[in-house]
Amino acid sequence: MNIEFLHSFVTVAEAGSMAQAARRLDITPAAVAARLHALEAELGTPLIQRAGRSVRVTEAGLKILERARGLLRDLRDLRAIAHDSNLPGELRLGVFSSALTSVLPPVLRRLYQRHPELSVFVSPGSSVDLCRRVAAGELDAAIVVEPQFVVAKNCEWHALTEEPLVVVAPAALAGSDAHVLLAREPYIRYDRMSVGGQLADRYLRDHGIRPRQRLEIDSLAAIAALVDQGLGVALLPDWPPLWSGGLRIVRIPLPDRAPVRRIGIVLALQGPCVPLARSLLQEAQVVLDRL
Repeated sequence: MNIEFLHSFVTVAEAGSMAQAARRLDITPAAVAARLHALEAELGTPLIQRAGRSVRVTEAGLKILERARGLLRDLRDLRAIAHDSNLPGELRLGVFSSALTSVLPPVLRRLYQRHPELSVFVSPGSSVDLCRRVAAGELDAAIVVEPQFVVAKNCEWHALTEEPLVVVAPAALAGSDAHVLLAREPYIRYDRMSVGGQLADRYLRDHGIRPRQRLEIDSLAAIAALVDQGLGVALLPDWPPLWSGGLRIVRIPLPDRAPVRRIGIVLALQGPCVPLARSLLQEAQVVLDRL
């Protein structure tokens, strides 16, 4: 069995579409489809059911999916063990969306300075899902927002930085009362599926504030751009990139003790990439201290 065919199947199952899987694998959608056809022919059963641009894993595909992931993990570990035990060949790293453009680049820059030959596979996703994938052995580490649950026993959580919630408002409203703005101005809500959005929602409820919601979206950068256009105010984590883009927005502190979003790293405690994951943690601590 060709391992590339198996890798393509797992990637399609996780991505949910041929096109997205092709981007992750850096091949054409036609090549992904050809690999799947070959694997299905070898196993004698359909693994993926196509529905327009999306795909669905068949019952047979679901039966082998976890075993396929395990085989790929075992193969990766074998390759890592064959290299210097202090420097495995590839680090599989999860990163939540906001950190892709803020935390990840400077951390990787320092990590590559220390390990120039390192290969890193980056998988974006939600913090909750990334924690699950580290616990399942699919990822070696993940940069995430602190989970609202105890991490699995085979993982470690390390906090890196804290971001208190602040009101983000158009520059013309500088000096205004935070609670008055939240109650009076149109409100751009940070998606309540995110940890930061849940913290903001809880703060509003605890203080009896019923905002005039205009829209809800899961992107700090997009919310800042909307505030810049005068479309409303928002209650967001004090994310450093908000203030470096030249937008006409201001930070207004909350009058009471502000809830805090914590960003850190979840590390797997087992596997050949543990030393490299700890090296990543060290570099991230330096970067976040400077930020």
